[in-house]
Amino acid sequence: MGVVTEDVGLRKRRGCSCTKDDFLPEESFQSWDNYLSALRETKSRFINRVTTRSSEHTELHEVKARSQHEMKKTLNWWDLMWFGVGAVIGAGIFVLTGLEAKQDAGPAVVLSYAVSGVSAMLSVFCYTEFAVEIPVAGGSFAYLRVELGDFMAFVAAGNILLEYVIGGAAVARAWTSYFATLCNHHPNDFRIHAHHLSSNYSELDPIAVVVISIICILAVLSTKGSSRFNYFASIVHVVIILFVIIAGATKAETKNYSDFVPYGPRGIFKAAAVLFFAYVGFDAVSTMAEETKNPAKDIPIGLIGSMVITTTAYCLMAIVLCLMQPYKQIDPDAPFSVAFQAVGMGWAKYIVALGALKGMTTVLLVGAVGQARYLTHIARTHMMPPWLAQVNERTGTPVNATIVMMIATAIIAFFTSLDILSNLLSISTLFIFMLVAVALLVRRHYETGVTTSQNRNKLIVCILLILASSIGTATYWGLSSNGWIGYVITLPIWLLATCCLWAFVPQAREPKKWGVPLVPWLPSASILINIFLLGSIDKDSFIRFAVWTLILLVYYFFIGLHASYDTSKALDVERAAKSIGKELNKAEEGEASSS
Repeated sequence: MGVVTEDVGLRKRRGCSCTKDDFLPEESFQSWDNYLSALRETKSRFINRVTTRSSEHTELHEVKARSQHEMKKTLNWWDLMWFGVGAVIGAGIFVLTGLEAKQDAGPAVVLSYAVSGVSAMLSVFCYTEFAVEIPVAGGSFAYLRVELGDFMAFVAAGNILLEYVIGGAAVARAWTSYFATLCNHHPNDFRIHAHHLSSNYSELDPIAVVVISIICILAVLSTKGSSRFNYFASIVHVVIILFVIIAGATKAETKNYSDFVPYGPRGIFKAAAVLFFAYVGFDAVSTMAEETKNPAKDIPIGLIGSMVITTTAYCLMAIVLCLMQPYKQIDPDAPFSVAFQAVGMGWAKYIVALGALKGMTTVLLVGAVGQARYLTHIARTHMMPPWLAQVNERTGTPVNATIVMMIATAIIAFFTSLDILSNLLSISTLFIFMLVAVALLVRRHYETGVTTSQNRNKLIVCILLILASSIGTATYWGLSSNGWIGYVITLPIWLLATCCLWAFVPQAREPKKWGVPLVPWLPSASILINIFLLGSIDKDSFIRFAVWTLILLVYYFFIGLHASYDTSKALDVERAAKSIGKELNKAEEGEASSS
């Protein structure tokens, strides 16, 4: 294999020039003959990648070594908790609360936040066990490679990247809206209206591009520096959130709650699916496990603590907003600023706008840090060009990955409206969180060489039934407006499948440092809720999701599959060479001692 000497540790380069081997160094891409030969082997290579699972040792040592330099371990639980708060509290609460209260849920938007918060918390537990046991920059991509194999990990990886690009773009556009409010302008005044473009892509946002560029510079300079900036900004943000809650409560009118559920239960869950966007970001914290001093202690405290703070703040702010103003009068672009103005506290809108800007700035910063680390680890496996895996020796940060992701984010932010972004983001996020919960069930109940074939088959059947019943529940919810018979069938199947998994499939391994409680019930509930929320998202968003997934598959079958296959085979050759070398050394030592 031609990549054995080059691949396992990316070559140390001189200067900053790039060559083809920085992007496609694998054997399959060394010539057109090699590439055509690789394409003819696509079927066998695909089967190999579907059935091959990575190991924890590979992710923690061999894959990580491909970045040339180590990331610096500078973070503790306090950093992670504030990274979590900074990553999550942003555009969701300050923008989508008004949109969903007005269009879908009414005052019951607080219940929508509670539902999506429960779903997010269940996912946090699943992420935490993986981040403690496999503390690498790849986050859910690395976890899925270990438990579900390369192909599922790649599909998730593409959606992870989509999640971060869309999430960053949505927040950057919301940043412009609140900045305009702070300057006494309408939220859309600072955008350029291109009438010849489609209505969903016609409001061009140059300010969002500038903000993203500044965030990119901060993210590449230093992780600890980013942490300090995020910490102080988040403190200011929390103070402003407390001001919103307390000052808003003094202007509360209980009559605004007289029609609490104007759109019925369906509206609550429809809003919950969109508002899940407001909880996106905590998974970015899991990517920082590689830079954490004590993952077993710091990650559980940081992740779970930040989610408790976030959910509480969201529910209180949603209550206050709908008590201050009738839900039909809530402004969808800058709801809190306009609400304070409507109750005679016009001066408060500047504090609210400042708080929103602070929050969205930290969301962008933590997102930039997290998405670059995802892309870095994906590139380490060569599913993406290995040039993106390089870690800068001086800053200890993945500069190339950060810049590429921020350019993609800036392009999307320049064109695309917030409602399209939030729906598409929720699909990608819920899909990934569902896969992580499935991976946790596999991790606990299956281990090669320990689990019998009979128990493995039981596990497969139980997981398939959990997925099928969850999909059936979501589909029935999406298609039936008032029916209930479908739930009588699907929910008992989910309960029975989870019960059988708990009773008849023994756990193959116990977590070494920190584990999710109530397995399999908690991850199974996470699968059900995540898939159920997917059933509340509009058809057009699923079409866009399908188009993106198709693009991913085209890239995978023509490039990613062959690059990762060659890399895996090169690693096998290197391991065999090391093993032979050790045997020769032992033989030489034995001969020396005998003589």
